[in-house]
Amino acid sequence: MEEPRSELATLTTDRLVLRAPRESDIDAIFAACQDDEIQRWTVVPVPYRRADAEFFVRTLAPEGLDKGSEFIWCVVERDTGRLVGAQAVIRSAADPDSASVGWWTVKEQRSRGYTVEAARAVARWALTELGLRRLQWLAYVGNEGSRAVAERVGYRYEGTLRSYANQRGVFHDSWVASLLPSDLD
Repeated sequence: MEEPRSELATLTTDRLVLRAPRESDIDAIFAACQDDEIQRWTVVPVPYRRADAEFFVRTLAPEGLDKGSEFIWCVVERDTGRLVGAQAVIRSAADPDSASVGWWTVKEQRSRGYTVEAARAVARWALTELGLRRLQWLAYVGNEGSRAVAERVGYRYEGTLRSYANQRGVFHDSWVASLLPSDLD
């Protein structure tokens, strides 16, 4: 595994800035994670409390970065600084040259192409700057929004894993897809 980092790379796209979570993001993260769809399709705690947003910003993101095992970005609009969502790359302990990806999008920011734009930037960074050989996208069966994002980014569908992903003590069938450096356009 790569040497621990003290600072997360800031990524920019035409419309977005992807940067480390900040104290000033806590209220927006808390509000976003009240959304039933984020709670349905991700592993955020339910109920989602302000303390969970504080933990995300103050502990989870910096500790993952310090260990070089988890890279978490807040995605914000370039022009307004308004929170769009979050993106993450989580390295596999068993295979440090591969990682899983995840994202969520603020309800009011969906269907604008922001998540695809951010996920492309994260994938390019992970496969080039971090030097990973494989990124894996995994989502519970039925999460059509996340699947559409993965497909638009270029992830190649590999199948369905039965009773695979644990969400708050319940195992769900999950779709899996991958992206390799050779898949980047």
